[in-house]
Amino acid sequence: MDRKTECYADTAAFIAFLDRSDSHHALFRRLFSDPPPLATSALVLAEGHGWFLRRYDGRRALEFLNFVDALPALTIEAFDADAVTRSTKLLRKFSDQALTLADAHGLTVMSGRRITSCWSTDRHMGLTGATLVM
Repeated sequence: MDRKTECYADTAAFIAFLDRSDSHHALFRRLFSDPPPLATSALVLAEGHGWFLRRYDGRRALEFLNFVDALPALTIEAFDADAVTRSTKLLRKFSDQALTLADAHGLTVMSGRRITSCWSTDRHMGLTGATLVM
């Protein structure tokens, strides 16, 4: 059996899967039913937790974290001082884009891990991420 290619999971992918009202829910339900190895950023987890906390409540925010914790092949990249430096450099380079710090960190993770596929509904992560030259 062929090894599945690692993909980057952005905040929008997790939200779309866990929030049935999301217009992309069916797509991400299918993708998460048999996921390849996934990588994400610690900032994605912070964004996702905050989104569920503000939109719903603390219980749903913890359900989000429980879901992430239960994923069998998920690598979570830390957001440390080196990641801040690399992400800030990217934000400066693409200051004409509406990239968040989480977007920039995700793009540096994708570059560092040589990931070319991103699960997202965000235009910056879904399109720019696969072709970004650092």
